[in-house]
Amino acid sequence: MAHHPSAIRQQRRSVRRQAVNKKNKSALRTQIKKIRELIEAKDKDSAKKLLPEVFSSIDKTVKKGTIHKNKGSQFKSRLSRQVESANTPPSK
Repeated sequence: MAHHPSAIRQQRRSVRRQAVNKKNKSALRTQIKKIRELIEAKDKDSAKKLLPEVFSSIDKTVKKGTIHKNKGSQFKSRLSRQVESANTPPSK
């Protein structure tokens, strides 16, 4: 437990930042989960439409400092590659 006034303030700040980061990461994970479900369902068109929205979410999360720049790039690279390799189901 913090005893010095500066350490107490830092603890409060840390708790606030943790809440903000958790919210941002949760929103990002939800977006990524949605696009991965479309990829699993082999719905390439819908996944391509959702891709810019997910990229925007990744960029915002990086800008806020919740995730590292390279981690964001890694997400974007892998998702775009997965969307391109997703095969559309044959039409009947």
